Amino acid sequence: MPAATVTVFGGTGFLGRRVVATLLEAGREVRVATRNPETVDAAARASRVESIAADVRDPEAVARAVQSADAIVNAVSLYVEGQGLDFESVHVDGARNIAQAAEGRPLVHVSGIGAHESSPSAYVRARARGERAVRDACSNAIILRPSVLFGPNDAFLRTLDAITRLPLIPLFGRGDTKLQPVHVDDVAMAVLHAMDDPAAAGQIFELGGAATDRYREILALVLAARGRKRWLLPVPFMLWHLLAAIAACLPSPPLTRDQVLLMRDDNVVGPDAMGFEALGIAPRNVSAVLTECLG
Repeated sequence: MPAATVTVFGGTGFLGRRVVATLLEAGREVRVATRNPETVDAAARASRVESIAADVRDPEAVARAVQSADAIVNAVSLYVEGQGLDFESVHVDGARNIAQAAEGRPLVHVSGIGAHESSPSAYVRARARGERAVRDACSNAIILRPSVLFGPNDAFLRTLDAITRLPLIPLFGRGDTKLQPVHVDDVAMAVLHAMDDPAAAGQIFELGGAATDRYREILALVLAARGRKRWLLPVPFMLWHLLAAIAACLPSPPLTRDQVLLMRDDNVVGPDAMGFEALGIAPRNVSAVLTECLG
């Protein structure tokens, strides 16, 4: 039986907002658990959405947020540490608190492709430890690992759009890193399908878009969509790491070591992984909706 009431942690983020909207469209009652309830959209609050203050690092607040809920979604994301937040407390401790509070109810935990504990990236290691903490506390938890998200008003394509305004575009290495960008609405639909599918319990799904492109190829798509012509300049990763080390001295660094590391390794669905097909979803291709997303 489909869950009637769903608590969504991280429901005010880029993915979380689309998860909330998808659940509402499916006729569910939604409770958004967030540190700042005032950031919940007014339109969402008027559409069967309850907001509740809850910090995932506080087990008691998490337990209150899931009371009477039929299912739970953890879409909390932290990409850059700061302002009292760190990867360990959010992606590991917070994820464990949510999984423990689930007490056997359907739980969809959003992680990311490539999560493994031996990664040189602190962000990726925390994601992997968070997955392990979730599985230890809630064996039937469903783990979704999306590739880089795109969609209207996203961070990924907006950043590339800004970069392509430069007279010379610096590449990460030679721009050969493979990416499989996935539309945010496709991932939100995967959350709904996985939650309602008994066969998905305890499974891991890797979610990538319909096409796999190299970083420089995606830049070329953005340049073409904007009618721009620019030179692409290969920049060794060693230099990027140096720039990130220098930027670390700033209060809000525009580039971090983890971001450089994430651009070094391919971010694509594994050859043997279950994905969208197992959930009955046909993902979109970034090139097909690029103009719409760029605005």
